[in-house]
Amino acid sequence: MGNDSVAVKTYVPPYQKDRWREHADRLGMSQSEFVRTMVQAGRRDFEVPDPAEREEPGEAESSGLEPRVKDALTGEDGCSWDDLLAHVTEDIENRLEETLADLQEQNVVQYSGRAGGYRLVEDP
Repeated sequence: MGNDSVAVKTYVPPYQKDRWREHADRLGMSQSEFVRTMVQAGRRDFEVPDPAEREEPGEAESSGLEPRVKDALTGEDGCSWDDLLAHVTEDIENRLEETLADLQEQNVVQYSGRAGGYRLVEDP
């Protein structure tokens, strides 16, 4: 690591690490480069909605998150924050991974570490 870099550590379930490693291998990337690129790609257009902009007080319940949290908490054992987060975000992560793979197969999107990540393929 150069002077411009610092380490960031996260904990994920083993199946998720395996998935990330396999995807990174398919892209010819290191695991660190893959995670860094995925985080940057995810942040690119990510917006947190302003609670003041909600039309109805019950809108949060209809977002689909509440049932997923309750589902994760079903059972006798407690659930850590990290486990809850993994449970409610697994679907979007899988959908993003599948969508990116499909778009790459269709030659609509390509990955370039030098260009900073995923890019639309330019028309010739």
